[in-house]
Amino acid sequence: MIEKSILLVEDNPDDELLTLNALEANHIGNKVVVARDGAEALDYLFATGAYAEGEPPAIPSVVLLDLNLPKIDGLEVLRKIRSDKRVGLLPVVILTSSVEEEDRLRGYRLGANSYVRKPVDFDEFIRATGQLGLYWLLLNEPPPD
Repeated sequence: MIEKSILLVEDNPDDELLTLNALEANHIGNKVVVARDGAEALDYLFATGAYAEGEPPAIPSVVLLDLNLPKIDGLEVLRKIRSDKRVGLLPVVILTSSVEEEDRLRGYRLGANSYVRKPVDFDEFIRATGQLGLYWLLLNEPPPD
């Protein structure tokens, strides 16, 4: 059985730690790969840059994608994912602090599977992360290969 993993694309170290702690608090023990900017996320998904050598990285089961990223922003990362046949159907959950309706609208138009605003309250964030993990890693049936 292939291990289901998570690609967390997050540039803020505090939000990264918060997300990792929330996953752990919900007993989600799946491997989490962290990309700290949009370029690193695309390199991981397309086995380019630092990921070009050796065995290509496993395609994650879900991408948790922040929008406000250095180098390449989250919406552009999403656009590139959706335009590639290898990863085009990969579930992408926008996980952001943005309250801009335009960001949400553009995210869905570009093919986001879900848009979750990061709760400010830690307990809310733990609950939301647990629900995300339960749904995308256990309940969701991905498309066939």
